[in-house]
Amino acid sequence: MGGLLRREWQVLARNRAQVINPLAFLFLAVMLFAVGGPLEDNTRAQYGGAVLWLIVLLTNMLSLDALFRRDYDNGVLEQVVCGADVPFLVILLRIGMQWLSTGALVTLLAPFLCLLLGLPGHVTATAMLALALGSPAISLLGAVGAALTVGFSRGGILLGLLVLPLLLPVLIFGTSAINQEVAGITNNAQLYWLGFISMVALTIGPFATTAGLRISLQMQ
Repeated sequence: MGGLLRREWQVLARNRAQVINPLAFLFLAVMLFAVGGPLEDNTRAQYGGAVLWLIVLLTNMLSLDALFRRDYDNGVLEQVVCGADVPFLVILLRIGMQWLSTGALVTLLAPFLCLLLGLPGHVTATAMLALALGSPAISLLGAVGAALTVGFSRGGILLGLLVLPLLLPVLIFGTSAINQEVAGITNNAQLYWLGFISMVALTIGPFATTAGLRISLQMQ
């Protein structure tokens, strides 16, 4: 277990572009909205939550497209899926490292992002909690799409078509949680749903990803 974790961390450290590029896109998208968005504070607060979650989803799409592609191209993926004693564990660790480099970082950067998007200061804690609860589902469900499209040279478009419909509940409940906090309405139900979706994704995501990778390897 320790060796697998160390290997995944080393792979992530060697491929810093997989972390830097999505984060650069995140900040550029937020800055574009901050500069070109509505000037009224009430309007910014009304749409800021939806913009935040949309940008987070798109940022994850950039990272998910490369989740298994490097190992697929150099032949390591076939050894992992077919040769590993517990491929489920290896894939779960890979997804976990992808979440650390995107979802966890975005959660930590949420106060700064909320400030740029014009959200009130009291919304920051809710935004961080919603991202912490919902972002694991993005990585876990997105990994299924990444596994099914890893064999396509231009799999990014197919990945979006497969994954974005699955992530609509996360977008809806995440946006609603922030909007209700802005309006001063209790949002416990939305936060519970985000946690529930992530738990369901954790239950089925790694197994579905493993099956998707086997299908992609059989098609090559």
